[in-house]
Amino acid sequence: MMTLLCSGALPSSASVSKFISDNASLSLLEHRCKTMRDLKILHAQIIKTGLAHDIIAISRVLSFCATSPSGDINYAMLLFSRIENPNLFAWNTIIRAFSNSSAPRQAISLFYHMLHSTTQPHRLTFPSLFKAYSQLGLSREGTQLHGMVIKLGLESDPFIRNSMISMYAVCGDIMCASHLFDESSDFDVVAWNSMLLGFARVGRMAESRRLFDEMPTRSSISWNSMISGYVRNGLFMEALDLFHQMQEAMIEPSVFTVVSLLGACGRLGSLEQGRWLHAYTEKNGIELNVIVLTALIDMYCKCGSADEALRVFEAAPIKGLSSWNAIISGLAMNGRGWEAVQQFSKLEMSGLKPDSVSFLGILVACNHSGMVDEGRYYFSLMTEFYKIEPTIKHYGCMVDILGRAGFIEEAEELIRKMAIEPDVIIWGSLLSACRTHRNITVGARAAERIIELDSRDNCSYILLSNAYAAKGRYEDATQVRGLMMGKRIRTDTGCSLIEVNGMVHEFVVGGKLHLQSKEIYALLDELGVKLKETGHVEYGSEAVSESDEFGL
Repeated sequence: MMTLLCSGALPSSASVSKFISDNASLSLLEHRCKTMRDLKILHAQIIKTGLAHDIIAISRVLSFCATSPSGDINYAMLLFSRIENPNLFAWNTIIRAFSNSSAPRQAISLFYHMLHSTTQPHRLTFPSLFKAYSQLGLSREGTQLHGMVIKLGLESDPFIRNSMISMYAVCGDIMCASHLFDESSDFDVVAWNSMLLGFARVGRMAESRRLFDEMPTRSSISWNSMISGYVRNGLFMEALDLFHQMQEAMIEPSVFTVVSLLGACGRLGSLEQGRWLHAYTEKNGIELNVIVLTALIDMYCKCGSADEALRVFEAAPIKGLSSWNAIISGLAMNGRGWEAVQQFSKLEMSGLKPDSVSFLGILVACNHSGMVDEGRYYFSLMTEFYKIEPTIKHYGCMVDILGRAGFIEEAEELIRKMAIEPDVIIWGSLLSACRTHRNITVGARAAERIIELDSRDNCSYILLSNAYAAKGRYEDATQVRGLMMGKRIRTDTGCSLIEVNGMVHEFVVGGKLHLQSKEIYALLDELGVKLKETGHVEYGSEAVSESDEFGL
């Protein structure tokens, strides 16, 4: 028996089981080993007894390190590198481990070494490799492996075919995925699900839904994939409608589907639906992990219920950095800047290190609450203490903070000192501030930079025209509008969503299609009158110019 094992041949499963049961260390490895500490003790015992030279014994140790949830892939690689002649099981184990890891390129590298070894790939080798290519987004390189599969006559193998379809679909190569899918004569729910995801990834939701409706049998993955696809493509109402159908079909949603739906509720402002999903997670015992917690906080904040977001956050036993970032950003978007500052301080004391997202959230909080000095402090803290390089969003937020407060020259100076090239949004923020504070000189420079970067950007023309009008320079304002019309630049139609009594309503600028449009416009007119009675004056009126500090 020992001769057979050392030769590298693969004995029957019965003989392997007997070999394991006859060796105490391997038996313990199979039934008692739970952690890497246990594994290392048993590995030492295997080395002492001489079993470390047996390919089946060492393959079992390798399998635990590479595939167990408590394993260590680096230890597995070290172990594999010391096997003189790895058998097919060892090669497949280490390749599969890396294809499922954060270093899938290593799986491909190992495969090339395997091709130059005495052990050649088997049908079970290829699915892991196609998965590695899909993780890397390398469908073109995966095509070469596809060619090898055809040469070996394995293209009809259902596991290999499904892995190829999945790779092409994940990489967005929907034509190749469809070609393989159409060649298949039998129904395979895995292949159908891959196609659903593939169409969703490239935004072809109508075709994804057509496939979904045509499926003779749907798995829970089919439903979850469709809902996630709708959310990913901004079709939030469709996602919620399909979720209701899913409930009627008595299909349990996955945790990731609940997270997607919470995101949809947040984007729609559908608070009642979001509350129902929160209750659903509690009722069905869905673990409040960091991902679910972050989604709940984000949903409540986007729906305008920051108090509920805080309650969920504070009650959570485990808070990841993403959860902290969500509550800081959520409080910021709800105008509760000082509470966001407090949460940021607690984050620093929690032992977690703030990242660029954390600082973006706190800068937004300072912006929305007019905290200029605090904004300067946090921007300096980010760059000087935490050594985080500002992104274009950080710069944009800081420019907005300074611009809104009237520090136009300081904002322009910050733009000129940026380590990265300022974009249209940043110059647009400065231009908007110039319009508010009627600083035509800086505003004109900002508008020129925007038009240089994007001559089709309508905002720059509109803001510059409004700035001229606010200063009483109506001829200049008309000239800018004329230039805009000459270039046939059109403004985008504004749109907003609001939930009333559980129903989401959509409003478009100047829209008349809503059933209660007359009542809505009458109420807006009434609010306009009341605002004027309280002394509110629009920019551009002469009353504003009396308190002009920054204009010419």
